[in-house]
Amino acid sequence: MTPRMKILILRFSSIGDIVLTTPVVRCLKQQLPGVSVHFCTKRAYQPLIEHNPHIGHRHYLDDRLPDLIRQLRAERFDYVIDLHNNLRTRLIKTALGVRSYTVDKLNLRKWLYVRFKVDVMPDLHIVDRYLATVVPLGVRNDDLGLDHFIPDHEQVPFSSLPITHQFGYVAYAIGGQHATKRLPASRMVDLCRQLNEPVILLGGTNDRAAGEQVVALLGSKRVYNACGLYSINQSASLIQQARMVFSHDTGLMHIAAAFQKTVYSIWGNTTPRLGMYPYKTKFIVLENQTIHCRPCSKIGHDYCPLGHFRCMIDLPIPADVLSSAQQKTIS
Repeated sequence: MTPRMKILILRFSSIGDIVLTTPVVRCLKQQLPGVSVHFCTKRAYQPLIEHNPHIGHRHYLDDRLPDLIRQLRAERFDYVIDLHNNLRTRLIKTALGVRSYTVDKLNLRKWLYVRFKVDVMPDLHIVDRYLATVVPLGVRNDDLGLDHFIPDHEQVPFSSLPITHQFGYVAYAIGGQHATKRLPASRMVDLCRQLNEPVILLGGTNDRAAGEQVVALLGSKRVYNACGLYSINQSASLIQQARMVFSHDTGLMHIAAAFQKTVYSIWGNTTPRLGMYPYKTKFIVLENQTIHCRPCSKIGHDYCPLGHFRCMIDLPIPADVLSSAQQKTIS
């Protein structure tokens, strides 16, 4: 009997980045007969891969990297696909000693873009750069977009929502790993007020206080602050059932793309040119193009380096965009 090919995919964080790896997982599984796909990530991100039917085996980093390496060595992989490309994954590849293919992070190009505003970024989504790693194996992009799989027990029924939101709503993912990727609460209020639709705010426990500020000004009949109340898969369920999605540059934006939602993506210190815009779904970009200091980071800051935060405070939200969104929610 011919032994099965075993391939290990490495991506340790974070929510959005892991969702963006799903085309690689699917294409490997569907295009290489008999392949066994293993995925390795941090334990905190287990819900993102646990129910993916294209993944045969899962490995998690807990506290000690040497323990994980011993576990991975025992598997005797044929190939490693490194979609993270950092020190930790380099140590793992060296320890396993098998052929590997690694994503190009374009660090020099990103540095030129962020530091000197010299835009030499390719017109290429990061998903396509991820998929380039498996081209040597004869795998090609199937153009089916992203995946996210929600177990039945984490589906959120409409009947569990406030009565004001049981007949449809707009989801707004207000989170973001860094403050400069998030609208200030006052601008969130402006956006929700102009939508004039029931809105569910989604995010983590760290976003709950901002959500409460929005509710305090607009009322609970208009806005349901769900931040910190739901798991990542339950939040994904609320995204899936939304009429449409507004989102900062954060993981739920990519989950919305996986469900083919129309996404109104809100950009602060980062820009879509970094290659992380919604993939294979309709999206509308909301960004401040009148200032010349962005992007000021490829990931984000805890505060505006120049102190004015105009990328978000002066973010234009054109009336025709909101009018178009309103028509879509009603139709």
